Amino acid sequence: MAKWGQGDPRWIVEEREDGTNVNNWHWTERDATVWSKGKLRELLVGIAMENEAGRCEISELKQVEGEASCSSRKGKLIFFYEWNIKLSWKGTVKESGAKHKGLIEIPNLSEENDVDDTEVNVSKKKGDGDILKDLMKTTGTTKVREALGEYLKALKTEFTAGMILPTRAVTTQELTVERTLAENSLQASPVALGVRIPTVALHLTELFDTTVEQLYSIFTVKDLVQKFSKSPAVLEAEKGGKFQMFDGNITGEYVELLTNRKIIMKWRCRNWPEEHYATVALSFVPAPGQTELQLDCKGVPVCKEENTKFCWQKQHFEEIKGLLQLTTQNA
Repeated sequence: MAKWGQGDPRWIVEEREDGTNVNNWHWTERDATVWSKGKLRELLVGIAMENEAGRCEISELKQVEGEASCSSRKGKLIFFYEWNIKLSWKGTVKESGAKHKGLIEIPNLSEENDVDDTEVNVSKKKGDGDILKDLMKTTGTTKVREALGEYLKALKTEFTAGMILPTRAVTTQELTVERTLAENSLQASPVALGVRIPTVALHLTELFDTTVEQLYSIFTVKDLVQKFSKSPAVLEAEKGGKFQMFDGNITGEYVELLTNRKIIMKWRCRNWPEEHYATVALSFVPAPGQTELQLDCKGVPVCKEENTKFCWQKQHFEEIKGLLQLTTQNA
């Protein structure tokens, strides 16, 4: 038996108050799929390039299929990602003013290949405009690979924040991270092991062409949630009831429901620090022929701010508007 203080440091539990996952020895895993889709859209859409012949821009992320995850074991991070990506591009020939469109396909972005060797295929719809296609195949391909490199960098830094927990050697100096932005725009929320993370509050408003009653039901009726999210959902729309959406990537609990007026809930994404929840308040405000939805979300991890905005604006608001439009057409 080793003498006191001379054992393998990976197994020294008494140095941590709770003794949980000491020195990051145990296996933990996070699903990075939803986060990655938002980050890829953020980095790829809007990329522009220009030369003396014309100007091109990536206009849309048409398809992103695959998955990504990050695992932690023995203090080391292990990444897995595999993506099939399709993008739309558009461009204008300077001399003639002619406009052309095309596609960019990235059939296999994965950890098996270096990003500089990732296959990027550029195509164009029939007709003239090959000078634009050439611009996309040269400068465009380079910029796309640079953006993919930024995604991988963010995956290994931004997404993994909090996965490697501080050990006793550093907790005396780094147990608490404090950041102050614009007088309390950030709030520190406690997570497991007493580690505090910086958080931010979001406020979003959106107008919907529907009644307060119908919009409220879209957030509280299981069938309607499954229609706009295009995935199975678990829903118990009552105080203390649980919910699960987007294949389990969004989970939480209803704190308060005021019919057709307000919903307050504990809300989290799967890739957030374990057991960390934001508080989301949805207020339904009648307007002439419409309903204004006011969203206040407090406690969002700073590194997840943009992803959370994307989740609400794209995966909730836009999809709900699509469902309402479809309902109107079928009426």
